[in-house]
Amino acid sequence: MCGLSGEIRFDGHRPDLAAVERMSERLAERGPDDGGIWTHGAAALGHRRLKIIDLSDLGAQPMTDAQAGLTAVFNGCVYNYRELREELRGLGHRFMSTSDTEVVLKAYRQWGTACVERFYGMFAFALVEHRSGRVVLGRDRLGIKPLYLARTPDRLRFASSLPALLASGDVDTSLDPVAVHQYLSWHATVAAPRTVLNGVRKLPPATVRVVEPDGTHRDHVYWQPSYTRRAEDADMTAADWSDALLDALRTAVRRRMVSDVPVGVLLSGGLDSSLIVALLAQEGQRDLMTFSVGFESEAGEDGDEFPYSDLVAREFGTDHHRLMVPSDRVSTALDGAVAAMSEPMTSHDAVAFYLLSEQVSKEVKVVQSGQGADEVLAGYHWYPRLAEAARPDAAERYADTYFDRPHADLADVLEPGMLADDDVSGRFVREHMAVPGAETALDAALRLDTHVMLVDDPVKRVDNMTMAWGLEARVPFLDHELVELAAACPPGLKLADGGKGVLKTAGRRLLPRDVVDRPKGYFPVPAIRHMAGPVLKRVREALEAPEARHRGLFREPYVSRLLEAPDEHRTRRGANALWQVALLEIWLQTHGIT
Repeated sequence: MCGLSGEIRFDGHRPDLAAVERMSERLAERGPDDGGIWTHGAAALGHRRLKIIDLSDLGAQPMTDAQAGLTAVFNGCVYNYRELREELRGLGHRFMSTSDTEVVLKAYRQWGTACVERFYGMFAFALVEHRSGRVVLGRDRLGIKPLYLARTPDRLRFASSLPALLASGDVDTSLDPVAVHQYLSWHATVAAPRTVLNGVRKLPPATVRVVEPDGTHRDHVYWQPSYTRRAEDADMTAADWSDALLDALRTAVRRRMVSDVPVGVLLSGGLDSSLIVALLAQEGQRDLMTFSVGFESEAGEDGDEFPYSDLVAREFGTDHHRLMVPSDRVSTALDGAVAAMSEPMTSHDAVAFYLLSEQVSKEVKVVQSGQGADEVLAGYHWYPRLAEAARPDAAERYADTYFDRPHADLADVLEPGMLADDDVSGRFVREHMAVPGAETALDAALRLDTHVMLVDDPVKRVDNMTMAWGLEARVPFLDHELVELAAACPPGLKLADGGKGVLKTAGRRLLPRDVVDRPKGYFPVPAIRHMAGPVLKRVREALEAPEARHRGLFREPYVSRLLEAPDEHRTRRGANALWQVALLEIWLQTHGIT
């Protein structure tokens, strides 16, 4: 797990090494153990390293295969790197290290860009061909690892975080009205390739981009599961599906134990993280470290789920750590969490993950986490309503069910210069839903949530907040083979039992019934949800700051109404509307965007 950066010139000039060094320095939290810069011709690469696999200097990056004329920087983990290394050895390749980065280099030498199809893992990488000057950028299937891009006619810069690109200088930081529209429609999600800044884009998931020396490029999308029923599964019973899913999850969890350092688990006490703990116990893990976080209550809302996480920890004999965060600590940690965000994220649990990661990183460098199960296996309460829709009505029902507000309401929120001309968020959903390969309205919704909304909300949130403290988070529910299996699973089995029925059936074999059959929990941070005093003070400061008034993003009457009743204005999805607009302004100010 690391942070990468680089620059490619298209104008015949040498790359700006000082800019690459600034990007690399800004990524130091992602890779606190080591760093390096490499340059050749029109390309320069930077790297910050978090030592997880091959702790020796032989695993340092940027890494060069001199014989092949290749240099790469890599972020993430290829879980099957040992198997691939043996296969490549059989094909005549020689290895100097035991790192997965060297496997990536040799795999590219052997199979070209098709190498990504053999990788089981989470990753982003940049690879330079010395002789041709060609640069290859790649991102994993579910976009677990980020890759941000800043393009001008003369150059391309890239980095593992948006703030690192800003540190390089000369980035267009004007706001993208389409992205702002998505942000306000989809509770802060902005779909790839956009970000809220016009000058920064992100490589989409499951994509390999080949950049030629003249700046032209071509993209190859190498994976997209079909959300239809498969003929070979026709005879499977509900029990068969539950068995298959549990086997896939067991494999996914086992894969994510590959490490040269200890691996812990973020344990919320919900079904998903509890199953990870149970399966690791079955695999013979002893003294497994587990970690939970809770917050003080506000306005009568509980802020922890410790009774459930404690129950699971006792059941499987884990070395359990729980962190109770007082409300005043939330407000003091808010700015640190926002500084760690590559993009503005309004979900309350961003601060929770930030604070939890700070403590967990003192104990371990790697954790497994349960993110993704609700999107992959239809765990949210709105999915039954989507399932009722006919396939042609999927987009309209999705917008009615999922969007924070309709396009018409945005005229009251945004100043005219920032309001997109038409319903760009609705059009995005309609176009996505119309793509073949999803059998029912629910299939189409799950495809959109898994491959778009999940990537740029919970997955990004976990990566940003854990990596702010040099902590690697692995997400077994986003193992691509498990996602393929879930996509083919009949919708009714996923919707059963109040959602994630096929997973709950499996869970009852391994977990206490109180954990499986409990009401669905979230990661509440009441001090934010209810705008407790110190948080409200920070919100008011941001929205009344000179930068906010100069920016003219939100209409003043709208902001005034929100500030007059900070805990009363909710979006259709129940989000605090004041927090949503304030977080964007706080993020812009934190990152020096005027």
